[in-house]
Amino acid sequence: MSQHRRRTPARRVKQRAVIAGAAIAALGVGVGLWASGGDGGPPGAAAAPGSPSATPSPTRSYPLSSAPRTIPAVREHTPERGPGWQPARGHRVVVNDAALADEGRLIAGELGLTYAGEKDDERAGDLRLEMNEGEGANPESYTLTVRGGRVTVSGPAEAGVFYGTRTLKQAVRGGSAPEGVIRDEPAKPRRGFMLDIARKHFSAGWIEDRIRELGDLKFNEIGLHFSDDQAFRIESETHPEVVSQDHLTKAQVKKIVDLAASRHITVVPEIDSPGHLGAVIAAHPDLQLRNAQGTAVRGAVDISKKKAADIVDDLLNEYAGLFPGSRWHLGADEYQALTVSDPQASFPQLAAAARERFGSGANVADLTTGWLNDRTATVRAHDRTPRAWNDGFFRSASVRADGDLEVAYWTGKEIGARQPLEYLQTGRKVINYNDEFLYYVLGQPQTFVYPTGERIYEQWTPRVLRGTEAVPARYDDQILGGSFAVWCDLANSQTEQQVAAGIRLPLAATVQKLWDPREPELSWTEFKALADRLR
Repeated sequence: MSQHRRRTPARRVKQRAVIAGAAIAALGVGVGLWASGGDGGPPGAAAAPGSPSATPSPTRSYPLSSAPRTIPAVREHTPERGPGWQPARGHRVVVNDAALADEGRLIAGELGLTYAGEKDDERAGDLRLEMNEGEGANPESYTLTVRGGRVTVSGPAEAGVFYGTRTLKQAVRGGSAPEGVIRDEPAKPRRGFMLDIARKHFSAGWIEDRIRELGDLKFNEIGLHFSDDQAFRIESETHPEVVSQDHLTKAQVKKIVDLAASRHITVVPEIDSPGHLGAVIAAHPDLQLRNAQGTAVRGAVDISKKKAADIVDDLLNEYAGLFPGSRWHLGADEYQALTVSDPQASFPQLAAAARERFGSGANVADLTTGWLNDRTATVRAHDRTPRAWNDGFFRSASVRADGDLEVAYWTGKEIGARQPLEYLQTGRKVINYNDEFLYYVLGQPQTFVYPTGERIYEQWTPRVLRGTEAVPARYDDQILGGSFAVWCDLANSQTEQQVAAGIRLPLAATVQKLWDPREPELSWTEFKALADRLR
């Protein structure tokens, strides 16, 4: 894919139109700048009190304001004339709904303001948070109005109001929040970061710091891959024998989950199976998959044995209470029984189990797909939406993976690799984990190199699912979003601090491309300087 140009001629025309529209607004004519909406707001968003009207600006002594520089960039700003707003001692944060108390207290503490709770009166300098439910409105949308020495952040749900406070927090880092109205919403509903805590033990405090960072960037998902061949990293009552010495206690995980919820971030757990279960096998060697010659297959359990399914289901059921979010990652990648030339001959016990369950023509891929569907049923019983890695969907299987399973597309390198279109054309919903852009693999084994924010910013979009080519735009709605991922293959290659520093700019670039579908206005040099200033 060729690199994005900084600004296209069409974009210059659009910007001139926006400036012209803003000038008309300053003369007392209401103007809507959202190209797809006739009411001047994001599609489906509720109009906020204090939006531009025919009332002239308070004074003509101020120039028209400019949009604040934030990450991700706001999608629409209607400029007005005025001094803007800065937090000051004595200013209050007030809310119109008790449900916004957490958001109110957080931003009050961050800006050094007084949280005053639910109030109807208005005072100079107030920051008011309002929830205005609108039918069909995107719950992550918000309107931020700066006018007359006050600020109002409104949205149809708590999440949108929270994101408005993140924009305000960044805006005042640059001096003051500019006069005018911001209307904003994300392009993609899934904006994720995935962390491999199985191969490398990360401290609870480090994970909490990343959640605060993610919240300020308007990410809404953090995945925890906590079970693999190397270790099992979360306390368990049902199977304490599988837990590694260095692990997170349930109390620590609950604190992480609660902090994430306060930032409107869902924690997505992953117990990968039927491969990547070496830590479980170490405690239950009888579950080890062996080929016809008796050779053990690394990390793979023998799925012809009921006990293997029972243990994994025990763990899935146990952790459903610890992770109350709506999503669950089932893994399903790299089951080594399917990487040999003739799985049926190499693993006759799996072939026999497949025939017994699915009929005389069934094969090992059918049995493996059946395993995935069974685990899907386990988490769906807890009202979770399941996802699995793309190489857990097998072309050679006559048994089909459950239709509700979302595809976490990470690679085209697996044996029998399938193009993204093979999933999209069947109606599957896909989340982009493209390993050529979004994989930060410690130690850079095989062909992996540490991703740079610049490459993501200039070349990647959510439609670039595999390699560097985008899928057709008609499939955009099926691509739910994307996730930047840290994998710890060579765990000691970097310290926690080095990982945090290495992923800072890639995270910023990733969320910019998930939030705003347009070509970025800033050059990479300008974007990097902004990210450095907002640290």
